[in-house]
Amino acid sequence: MCPGERAALDKNDALDRIVNEIECLKASVRAKVEHPFRVIKLQFGVAKARYRGLKKNTAQLTTLFALSNLWMARRKLLKM
Repeated sequence: MCPGERAALDKNDALDRIVNEIECLKASVRAKVEHPFRVIKLQFGVAKARYRGLKKNTAQLTTLFALSNLWMARRKLLKM
């Protein structure tokens, strides 16, 4: 839902409150899911898939997401 449509919802209407809560949940999930992609794009410089074959492409993405997980947990790992 667009921000303008969400702002136009009536806060007193029960159905509109439920719709607003659903939109908040969707935004929360979207933020959690998109963060690893941002790390891969900005930290590792990978902007698009190479399509060298499905197995090679899948292996590269798996490796990049593993590195992304390490990058996001680096502070906790360095404290150990």
